[in-house]
Amino acid sequence: MKEQARIVMNDKSIASQIVAFIHAEGMAVGSHLPAQLIADRLRVSRSPVNDALAFLHEKGVLIRERNRGFFLAKPVEQPLDQVVDQLGLGEADVVTSVYFRIADDRLKGLLPEEVSEQALKTRYGLTNTQLNSVLGRISQEGWAERKPGYGWQFSSMLTTPDSLLKSYRLRLALEPAALLEPGYRLDPKVLKRCRAAEVHLLQGGIETDTADQLHDRGVRFHESLVEASGNSFFIDTIKRVNRVRRLLSYRSMQDRQRYTEHCKQHLNVLDLLEKERNEEASEELRAHLRHTLDALSNISNILKP
Repeated sequence: MKEQARIVMNDKSIASQIVAFIHAEGMAVGSHLPAQLIADRLRVSRSPVNDALAFLHEKGVLIRERNRGFFLAKPVEQPLDQVVDQLGLGEADVVTSVYFRIADDRLKGLLPEEVSEQALKTRYGLTNTQLNSVLGRISQEGWAERKPGYGWQFSSMLTTPDSLLKSYRLRLALEPAALLEPGYRLDPKVLKRCRAAEVHLLQGGIETDTADQLHDRGVRFHESLVEASGNSFFIDTIKRVNRVRRLLSYRSMQDRQRYTEHCKQHLNVLDLLEKERNEEASEELRAHLRHTLDALSNISNILKP
């Protein structure tokens, strides 16, 4: 019993992220939640995902079918913070809060490139479990890694406004080209999911979604378009860029006014892909990324420490 409690504590953050994924996707009751798909989405191994799914099964959110896996047992329609509280996942909120504080302090230059675990525990008032969860997430996202033997080292990558702009220039070169790959096909179910996410934002989500949710919705949209190319080189490159640009992406979300136009542009791209007008969709996507690049240049003061 004690062992089970320990496992649940260690995986509360992942359980919370799975609930956020269900909520963001608007999943219907009966939807399948494959462990590998979720592990790939959250960029963690399958073992903690399986533990988190088992925890959500115990809480009645999921049902488990023998030899088939986990399925959604009831709709997740309430505000996400309410769902998290009802499931006893408040610990994950602490982890998320400290994650953003560390990110902000790092961008402001208040944390050195190398830091000890004890210094982080003291600075942010963390337990060992909380610290491990925070550092695990940071490590998964690629902006810090454990030093051999002692302490942690932050990556110098993507900690300046120019770095974020460079990442968008790379995306500007690759993403529109992915839509022109031979045999490109965006699955109707994926298209429907992407469209629903944009409608949600236009109907108020821009103001109410967390920075995490806003970033992940944008990432899912763009990665879904690239994945439909079937070209693993495009897919791997874009996913790698999205992992490491997260820090400055969060900072840029202080200005949310631009998201309304972004959503409309996303919907235009989807409409064109649905009609199999891929060349026009590619040009629309190029214009969208260029628009975003210009907007980020105009708010570069927000990105500065």
